[in-house]
Amino acid sequence: MLNIAFGQSKYFVDNLRENVKRGLRQKIRNGVWPGWAPVGYTNNPKTRGIYIDREKFHKVVKMFGLYSTGAYTLHSLANWCKENGLRGNLGKPLVIANIQKNLQNVFYLGLMKWKGEIFEGKHEPLISKKLFDKCQEVMSRRGKVQEVRKHHFAFLGLLKCASCGCSITGERQKGHNYYRCTKKKGLCQEKHYLREEALTEQIKSFLQKVSLSSRDTEKILAALDSEQDKAREDAQSEVSVLEEQLSQVETKLQKLLDAYLADALSTEEYAAKKQSLLSQKVALAEKITDFEQNGLSWLEPAREFVKSLNQVANLMQTDNLSELPTFLKNTRLAEAPAKRVGSNHILRNREFVFTPKIEYKLVAERSEANPSNL
Repeated sequence: MLNIAFGQSKYFVDNLRENVKRGLRQKIRNGVWPGWAPVGYTNNPKTRGIYIDREKFHKVVKMFGLYSTGAYTLHSLANWCKENGLRGNLGKPLVIANIQKNLQNVFYLGLMKWKGEIFEGKHEPLISKKLFDKCQEVMSRRGKVQEVRKHHFAFLGLLKCASCGCSITGERQKGHNYYRCTKKKGLCQEKHYLREEALTEQIKSFLQKVSLSSRDTEKILAALDSEQDKAREDAQSEVSVLEEQLSQVETKLQKLLDAYLADALSTEEYAAKKQSLLSQKVALAEKITDFEQNGLSWLEPAREFVKSLNQVANLMQTDNLSELPTFLKNTRLAEAPAKRVGSNHILRNREFVFTPKIEYKLVAERSEANPSNL
């Protein structure tokens, strides 16, 4: 009788455990997070839903924004949270591990990660995908071990060798900084040792071509403002295109699920492809929202681009070299695996060769053709 009782108890417990798991999976599929909400959200015990915490959400968004600038470490963010009273939902201080976990949490995008798989949530997104991706990029860079150096070289990590593709390193000799190829791939044909002062002059010479005075900046920004109303009208056709693309992604998601249920895909393949499609869906939904609220999406990037040209003009007036590499890194082409040298600023025969994004390249070419116009 005792064995029978134990057997019945085990069956009951196993059955209960499986029912709980089944219930959790069903909640996830329905877009409902079954656990505690991360900071910035709050659990509603009556509706069992998750809603934005009106007292904390703006601080969480600010935390993402600060980290995305690259000027804040996880440690400095922990101090910022302490100074600004941002605590966890249980009232405990946010430590470095909590902050890192939150910065990587797709929950803030309106998604949910459950057992390695991404699901769409019914909760409202707190941040944009663009801001989230920027934070992941900063975190990825910070994850690399940084070499401790005795001397500071302003342009370290900015250039590649034109001949062999190796990085350009810095050396301190006779009180001056010099730059040369690391020659990690063997012999290199490039001329060696370019003094930092000479490199600075070459960089400033190019930046002069893409600089914009404050007066011209104000004129262009005013012209862009006048285009805003017309841009909203033109945006309707673009929204239709984006909605069609969104519909195609949703169709692909359904086909992917059908293939998975038919055992045509492994769990790992299904989770990876689903995550990619959901990322596309979130990005398209954000673009549609931007178009509907702000008109054509090129307006804000155009404003930022014009401001960056004015930033160049301001950089030209300072002797602080630390700002120049930051601007140059942000304006160069994205690095492509198959063409690493061509995607970086390069050093060829002691000459700085700028490899900018297309918009900066066009401005530079126009400046060369019409020196008095920019």
